[in-house]
Parts: sequence; structure tokens; C-alpha cells
Amino acid sequence: MSDKQFYLGRHLENPQAEPGKKSLFYDPSDLTTHAIVTGMTGSGKTGLCVTLLEEAALQGIPALIIDPKGDLTNLLLHFPNLAPQDFEPWVDSETARRSGVSVEQAAMKTAETWKDGLEKWGIDSSRLRALKNAAQFAVYTPGSDAGIPVSVLSSLAVPDLDWRENREILREKIASTVTALLGLLGENDIDPLRSREHILLSHIFENAWSKGKSLDLTELILQTQNPPFEKLGALPLDTFFPAKARTSLVMQLNAILAAPSFETWREGQALDIPDLLYTPDGRPRHSVFYLAHLSDTERMFFVTLLFSAVETWMRTQGGAKSLRALLYMDEIYGYLPPQKNPPSKPPLLRMLKQARAFGVGLMLATQNPVDVDYKALSNAGSWFIGKLQTEQDKERLLDGLDSAAGGLNRQAYNKLISSLGKRAFILHNVHEKQPSLFRTRWAMNYLAGPMTRTQIPALNQLVGADWDADVVMAADDSETVSKPKSTSETLASYQPVPVNGQRRRPKRKRVQRPHDGSSETRPVVPSGFSEHYLPFNLSLVEAFNAANRAMGTDAEQVGMLYRPTLLAAATVRFLKPKYGVDSDLSRALLVTNVNARGVIRWEEAGREIQMNALGRMPAPQSRFVALEPPFSASKSLNALKRDFKDWVYRSMTVRARANEALKVYAGPDVSKSEFMRACADAARDKRDAEIDKISTKFERKLDTLENRLKREERELRQDEDELSDRKMEEMGTHAENVMSLFSKRRRRMTTSLTKRRLTQQAKSDVEESIEAIDDYERQIRDLETELKAKLDEIGDRWGDVVNDISEVTIAATKTNIFVDDFGVAWMPYYLVETGGETVEVPAFG
Repeated sequence: MSDKQFYLGRHLENPQAEPGKKSLFYDPSDLTTHAIVTGMTGSGKTGLCVTLLEEAALQGIPALIIDPKGDLTNLLLHFPNLAPQDFEPWVDSETARRSGVSVEQAAMKTAETWKDGLEKWGIDSSRLRALKNAAQFAVYTPGSDAGIPVSVLSSLAVPDLDWRENREILREKIASTVTALLGLLGENDIDPLRSREHILLSHIFENAWSKGKSLDLTELILQTQNPPFEKLGALPLDTFFPAKARTSLVMQLNAILAAPSFETWREGQALDIPDLLYTPDGRPRHSVFYLAHLSDTERMFFVTLLFSAVETWMRTQGGAKSLRALLYMDEIYGYLPPQKNPPSKPPLLRMLKQARAFGVGLMLATQNPVDVDYKALSNAGSWFIGKLQTEQDKERLLDGLDSAAGGLNRQAYNKLISSLGKRAFILHNVHEKQPSLFRTRWAMNYLAGPMTRTQIPALNQLVGADWDADVVMAADDSETVSKPKSTSETLASYQPVPVNGQRRRPKRKRVQRPHDGSSETRPVVPSGFSEHYLPFNLSLVEAFNAANRAMGTDAEQVGMLYRPTLLAAATVRFLKPKYGVDSDLSRALLVTNVNARGVIRWEEAGREIQMNALGRMPAPQSRFVALEPPFSASKSLNALKRDFKDWVYRSMTVRARANEALKVYAGPDVSKSEFMRACADAARDKRDAEIDKISTKFERKLDTLENRLKREERELRQDEDELSDRKMEEMGTHAENVMSLFSKRRRRMTTSLTKRRLTQQAKSDVEESIEAIDDYERQIRDLETELKAKLDEIGDRWGDVVNDISEVTIAATKTNIFVDDFGVAWMPYYLVETGGETVEVPAFG
């Protein structure tokens, strides 16, 4: 059994024959040209698709699986021990009752049936265990928390792509997202060039995404009511789409947001394709999207968003020759119709045309070929055809095949398709010289049939699939901005942090008391150095707690004070093209204890600070501590600035990953799982190239031996016929000799001896042919064993190379260190009168 190809079944001589011993293997790289699976109900189509997905998992190929009916949930039912108690929870009790047996008895019979079936098809327990560990399986339930929920609102977030460099990709995603949203509102067959709703929403998305801002549904509704632009095309906004008409669209969108049933669409796993394809440690995932509980409109909405997410992710990947990922849909009826243009159709058409270049394979199944756009399916390279009954279905299928391959014998195909039995399929592969007729192997997963929504939690529990709600941000928690914030800050904008829990007492007159060393006049910072203000982000109670001081019952805030601290911020550009490093790393430090001599141990004294937390204006009615060295002297500050830059040069490094054998490198911006995938892709390409080379060499030898074997088999049949004839002649001659003893006629003994000698010669020829056939068969077996050993060695060798990873430390260069900000950051303090004295406590923490 080949470990590098999909084992799908065994060849058939004719549709009604029993399968022979010759296995059918399928090259997974052929899936980059996509596959169509079709067959009527009961043809075994689901079993074939489960088999294909099992083989993909064994090959480490991740998959996104769209399951409209619930059949593909069976992919989680793998039981390596084949124990009856494993099958028992999934056996249909009603079916067992109708059969007159208990559930336990039905489970025992099912386990025995599966064991016998797997043995018959040469599948042992080690392969079952390998499947169980090959990938992480999970069932996702959009619009429900029965399985792992899916947050569709992540589709409204701006993708991590530069707008200027990826306008076409992002506009296609916007078009798909808007079409899906309008489809959820009941708008069907939308023309993006004519629908004013589509045009308006698309411009809202483009306006936000081009500025790097995300949207959520609430913000989208508000901007639909009051768009952040005044014109659409050449017309004023209110002429093109009047406010009253926009209100109708707003109400429709708001009805979705307000519906309690929509809550389950707002939380869960984001439609992040890398996360759905791989675990954080680089292990492949098979993510099943269970849609049986959704309405047709909701299914179309989700499928369109998923297609759009896959397409956007795909277009950001590099080219690939091998199969990188698989997208499977169990029934495409209604999603790729020949005449209409539903929201799912444009992204699906684009992927059928473009996905091959990115190593993404689409596998689409249907039992209704007549309702599918066969011109779109002409992009498919592999067609798995099961039994079809209606002439319409067969004719539409043959139209698609003819447009894909050409030169089709329609009459022969039509007759063959009608005569196919259960689990019998025709494989028409453009990468092969001729079609193959085969019967699918026994599925390793237990095919229990469609699952209900109530069974999904147990399924996920069975495979250990879980979702941590704490790590997913709710939609309302995301920052949305409908208008740019003003860059000018005024004194009136200052709002003190509320003091929660502060004890109330009778109001008394506030007395302004000067604080030692402070003044109401702000000191002048030396020219050339920046000046910032840290915010009051602690309440008075929190400030006392942060200072580890007890807050007295008589504590009263009597003022605010600023003390100088040193702010130092730098950006380092790390550039190392060989290792794929082109990264900017920024550090911003706040140093609160600076001695007069200007000596700072940056690694100990520095405190990380976010630059966007700083303000440009002080709180009103504040006092300032006078600037002293080194803050008061430009020379001292310049010396500190040079020292800071030198410290950055010595301390800031980044680490790159390298696989020298594969010539794959990655900088710090690339995660370990992404790097491992890149190594795996490179190793797979090199492995496949080497396998192709060695396979071609061995195939030539095998072809020669098989030709000789066939020739010898023909000679054997001829020799056997000759031997049979000689024996008959010898027996006839012997009979004549016997008869001559009783008659006057005498025969010559030499004739009998001649016949005997010819018989012996014929017998010798037969034995010689049998020996030759045995020898050729032995040579073929030896050659196949040698080929398997070489393929195993190649696979193991490249598998080891994937993990041959080293880390390279890349230091900063002085020319690539840029000091972004250096100067004074004023630290705020509360001035509090308590216990007869005035104390100061930090108001920033």
C-alpha cells in the first residue's frame, strides 16, 4: 500500500464484477486541479468522500469541510480498537429495535462488520491509529453553540493586508461580504453594479478598511444611517440614496443585530483560515462546518463568508505545486447554479480558476448535476462518477466532462454510468491516460449516518475538540471608530478618574498650599527635546493602594503635581534578506529615577510605556516640580540620548528561524507554525520531485517486466493448447495400435513413439513457461518491494529535514537605529492632605 498516495479502493473489470486485487491509488497533487464527486442517493458518494478525506488526513493535508446535511460529522467516529462499546453510543436505537435486537447487540454486530470490512480491504489497526492522530478534528456550528460556535462578525474586521498593494483582493472580499449580508436580508441575485444598497455598504467598508479600521455590525448600521462621505460617484449621497430609503436598510440590518437568535453568530471561533487549518504547533486540522440546523438563507450567508475568507487567505499565500489545503463541500446544489448568481457563486468561481496556483484544492459533491453550472466545473481535473438515473443528470454531467476533457464517447459513458452498482465509481482524471472503474474501499470511520445537532457536543468531546470563550473578544469589545479623533487636546477634555468608595464628609473649604520645590509655572524643557504628559489613570483610592499606603479617613485631595521622568523611544530596523528578516522593533521606556550624574542602567531602570497613552497638555490647576540636572541641561540630555542609543544597539536583537537544508528562512514576524508549514511545503515539493524521478525509473522497469510476463502468459496458453492437442493425438494413436492387434492391419510402432515424443516436448514447453512466469512475477514483487523501500526512505529523509531547524540571532546596526522620541514625560501625582500633612501619591499606574 502506497504511503504517498490516496488508497481509494480496487479496480473493477466491469460494473457488476467483484473487485480484483489491484488497488486504485490517487495522487493527492491531482486535487490541485479540483475534483467533482457525483452520484445519486445510495450510490456510495458520501463513503467515497469520507475515504478521500481520511486519506488527506493521513497525508497531513488540512481540510475545511462544509457539511450541509450532517453526514460528514462521521469523520470524527474513528475507533482504532474496534470495540463494541465504542460503537454503542452512535448506534441508532430505533434501527436496533426494528431489527429485534438490543443496542448492545447491534453495537457488537456493527463492530464485527467494521472489523471484517477493514480486514477485507487490507486496513490494519496501525492505520486506524494513524488516522486518529493524523489531524485535529472538530465540528463547528455557525449560529449555534451545540458545537464550536463561529463568529461571523470577524468577517467585518479589516484584513491584515496593505490596502494599496491589495486593493483588488480586498475589494473582492468586500463585495462578497456585502453580498452575503444583503442575502441574509432576503436580497437574492444581487448585481453589485446596480444595487444601491450594495454600492453604499461597499463604500462604507472601503472607507474604513482603506484607513486600517475595522467595522462591527453596530458601527456599520450607524454609518449606513450617516455615511462618512458626502458623494457616491458623481452624485450627492442623498440624491443617489436618500436618507429615508437608507433608514429602511438600517432597520433591516438592526433587526438582525437585535434578534436574540443572532447572539450565537457574534461569538466563537473567528473565520481565521490559518487557525482553522492548523493548530498553533503546526498540526493539521480537519474543521467540519455543520449547517444542517440553518435555514437556506443562513447557510448561503455563512458559506459565502467562508468562501470569501478562504479566497482572501489563499491570495496572500505563495505559489505551491503540492496540495496545501483542501476545501470540501458535501452538496453544492444551489451554490453554483447555471443561471442565477447567488452570493456564493462569484468567490467559488474565482477559486475554481485560481486556487490551483496556490496549492488549494476544491472538492465539490452533488447528486444533482443538472442544477450545477457545468461550464464552471470544466476547471475540474478529476471526476468521480457514481450511478445516475435521470437522463437530464447524465447529459449535464457529460456536458461538463466533454468541456473539461473533450473527445468523449458519450454513448459509452452514458451506458456505463447507468450500470454502476453501489460503491462503484468511474474516475475520470485528466492526469491519467484513461478512466478507471473501481469500487471504494471500506471507510475507516464508522459511517453512522447524519448526526443531529444534539449529538454534536458528544462528538467534539469524543475527539477532545473545545473552544475557549475567554480568548475570543466579543464584538462589542472591539474598538470601532466612525470619525477621526481630534489631534488637539484642550484643558476642558480633562476628566478626573472617579473616586469609588471614598468616604463622604461635610464639605470644607479647600486651601491651596504650595508644595516644596513646585510652581504653577511650567518649567521650560531644553530645546530639541520632547515634552509629554502621563494620564491620571488611577483613582485616589487606587493611588493609595498602588503606593502601599493606608488612606486615612480625613484624606482630602488638595491639588495635582507633575514630576519629570525621562522618556526614551527608539525604533530599530532589522534587515537580513537571507533570513527573510525585514522588521521594525520599537521600544519606549520611562525612567523615573534619574540621578544628577546622568547614569542610567537602562535594563533595570526602564519601564515599558505605550506612546499612545501620552498626552500633550497637562491637567488644569496643576503644579510642577522644577527641572534639575540632567533634565535642565541640553548637554546632559544629549549624553543620555547617545547612551540610550548605544544600549539599544547592545541589547535589542531578533531571532530568525532557518532550515538550511531546505533553504527556508523566516523572521520574527512569521510564527513557528507558519514557518513549519513553509518547511513542510518545501520538503513536500522536494520529496515529490524525488519520488517522481525514482517512480519513473521503476515504472519503466515494471512496464518491461509486465510486458514480458504478458508475453509469457500468452505463450503458456499456446503451449497448454499444444499439450492438450498432443495428448489427444497420442491417445488416438494408442487406441489404433490396440485395435490393430485384433485386425489383420498392422501399424508401425514408430508413429506411436513420435506422438509420445511430441507430447513430452509440449509438456516441457508448458513447464518452461510456468517457470518463466513465476520468475517474472518474483522480479515484479522484488521491484515493487524495492520501490516501496526507496519511497519510504525518501519520505523519512525529507520528514527529518523538516525539523532540522536552527535559530539565528540578528543584532541591530547603528545605522538602523532611530530615536523616535527623547525628552521629559511629566508624571502626575495627587496632593493629599491627611493627618496634618500634605503627601503625594502617584496618579499614574
